[in-house]
Amino acid sequence: MADIPIGELARRSGVKVPTIRYYEQVGLLASPVRTEGGQRRYGRAAVGRLKFIRHARELGFEVSAVRELLALSEQPYRPCAEVDSIASRHVADIDRRITQLVALRRELQHSLDACGHGLVGECRVIEALAEHSAN
Repeated sequence: MADIPIGELARRSGVKVPTIRYYEQVGLLASPVRTEGGQRRYGRAAVGRLKFIRHARELGFEVSAVRELLALSEQPYRPCAEVDSIASRHVADIDRRITQLVALRRELQHSLDACGHGLVGECRVIEALAEHSAN
């Protein structure tokens, strides 16, 4: 039965009201039934679905991947190879970002280490940023 108002759904799922509306717009969450006054009303399944979406997003999955995972989760007797493939691609993306972040950290730390702690006009961090903006 669809009797949960959007504010209560937000509280139960840990997802903010505007985000719930966004998930409806992008098709991750079905449009709810509406009262005569136009208020949204959700069923209990929406709470679990939103918790799933929230956790997947916290893990960094893109909306498109979450959509795929949701569709696959509705087919419990299928092999999980597609789910594994989506997760493996995501792990590879995370590894690439970690590599980039380590390089960024190294570059910034090098600039800090070269800093003479003098005037801004002689600041190595400012110089390094200016050099990159010229490229």
